[in-house]
Formats: sequence, structure tokens, C-alpha cells
Amino acid sequence: MPKALSAQERETIQNRLKSEARQCLRTLGIKKTTVDELVGRVHIPKGTFYLFYQSKELLFFDVLMDFHNELQADLISVVEQQQTFNTKNLVAILYSLFKRVDGSFLAAMIQNNDIELLMRKLPPQLVQDHQRTDDLSMEHFLSFLPLTLEEHRVQVFSAALRAVFLSMLHKSEIGEDVFDEALLLMLTGIVAQLLEEPHDNG
Repeated sequence: MPKALSAQERETIQNRLKSEARQCLRTLGIKKTTVDELVGRVHIPKGTFYLFYQSKELLFFDVLMDFHNELQADLISVVEQQQTFNTKNLVAILYSLFKRVDGSFLAAMIQNNDIELLMRKLPPQLVQDHQRTDDLSMEHFLSFLPLTLEEHRVQVFSAALRAVFLSMLHKSEIGEDVFDEALLLMLTGIVAQLLEEPHDNG
């Protein structure tokens, strides 16, 4: 039976688990990363792992959510600093965000279809809660822009941005040499409609 851990020990172990899980997602992928691999890297008994997570998938989801929240916080911070908004600077903000994802462990997950695998392994309620949180985060983001949208339209634009994000699954089919230009084109289309939305509703 695992020994009792202090609050500091728990924090240290959980941070190390997340750090190693992030590295494994980049280099090994979900299928090849086992609980044994993770506890070996962190140097803890296997039983200790289950004090923190019931499965490796829940650890991976935690890592994914941490990264999601980091991106969201950075995005909101950049948006708060903007004095005015137009298609050009809003596309630049979103493009920078997408490129940051493209250079992260998340890009490897997307290319290996690990995102889909992970979502299938998670409790359905957890996935649904994440989708709702994503919509609320988008609503927070949109609240900084000089426009008013109905809740349904917020969900539609949030879904559109997720669709662009998921296009990374098909980067090779789209063409890696033109993908960045295609990404800019898609973002420009979404943002242009987003900023024109008040006129359409008026």
C-alpha cells in the first residue's frame, strides 16, 4: 500500500507525472505509453500512480487541459492588450495561437490521431463537459470584441475554430507546403464573418 504523502510530495509527484506524460505524448504516443513507463520515469511505485489518476488517459486529459488553459490565458491576455480590432490583427492573434499548437506535443497527438483515441477512452461526461468549457472560453474571448452575438452564434464560431484546428489531422493531404497559407485563408474567412456579424444581425 502506498505511503501517505505530504501536500508538497503530492504536488511534486503530480507535476512530474504531467511533465513526463507530456514528453511521452510527443515521442511515444498514447498507445505505446503505459502506466509502467510513466511510473518508471517518475520513480514511484505503480500504486502511487493510482492515488492521482484512475487511468493513463485521465492523466493525458489533465495534461491536455493544462495546455488548453495556458493557451486560453495567453490568448485572453493578448486580446486584452489590443486597442482596436480588425480582421488583420485578429487573424494574426489566432494564427500565432495555431502555430504554437503546431510546435507542441499536441501537434504530435493530432498527427497520430491520439486525440480521437483519447476521447474514445474517456468518460463521455468528461468529454461533454470539456466541449461546454470550450464554448464558454470562446464566449469569454468574444466578450473582448466590439460586437454582440447570440449564444448560438458563439457556439457556431467556436465550432468553426475547432474545425480549423482539427484540419491539422489532414495536414499532409491538404499539402504541407501550402498549409500555413490555407490556415491563414480559413482564419481570415471566419474572422471576417465574425466582425461583420453585427451588421448581418442589424
